[in-house]
Amino acid sequence: MKPCTPGFGLIVATVGLLALLPMQAMAGMTPEEVKLFTETKVMADKGNAQAKSKLGECYYHGKGVAQDYVQAVSWFRKAADQGDANGQGWVGTCYHYGDGVAKDEAKGVSWYRKSAEQGDANSQFMLGLCYDNGAGVTKDLIQAFYWWRKAAETGNAQAQFGLGVYYASGFVVAKNQVEAFAYWDLSGITDEGARNNLARLKTIMSPDAISRGQQRAKELQKEIEAKIAAKKAGK
Repeated sequence: MKPCTPGFGLIVATVGLLALLPMQAMAGMTPEEVKLFTETKVMADKGNAQAKSKLGECYYHGKGVAQDYVQAVSWFRKAADQGDANGQGWVGTCYHYGDGVAKDEAKGVSWYRKSAEQGDANSQFMLGLCYDNGAGVTKDLIQAFYWWRKAAETGNAQAQFGLGVYYASGFVVAKNQVEAFAYWDLSGITDEGARNNLARLKTIMSPDAISRGQQRAKELQKEIEAKIAAKKAGK
């Protein structure tokens, strides 16, 4: 899941704030986690959408505060109502799994879509997963492939793993061991399942095909890096 680590510079005076936290909430937590929570809450209370989303993550994971899914949903929704893609994705996750709200996979899909359409890679992956499993939406492997490709283009390892499965099995697309190799090779940097699948795939590939797979993985990585750079540049 997503960590409780704000991606924006928080420089806030926290003198006295730690004393306001209940001791049970601080038990078993590092001073850094508690400090991060208090700083994030200050920003969230001032209306910062990103901080509201990150505060929700703190409650969801129990980082710097006692785990509380209901509070997490509340803050995620506040962020989502301001159009924050991360918050929208988290609201989707809470509905998808029934964390802090009654489980409703259809509502989960709706929120994932809002976030995915803003370019959130995790939501794009989850939306694809919903289509792949038929969870909250009619099963549609073409849509699953579509959203996984979008997520994979940003470097999302789970989506890359999914694309590897589709290429290896011939789901939606023509069966292609070289493409499967490339996606699992990239995903395997952080995903053990992808590494295991890649090892098995190698046993049935020719040396030439393996070489082409390795080359394709390098090409894919360059394409991903170019897309990420273009996005950061606002293109």
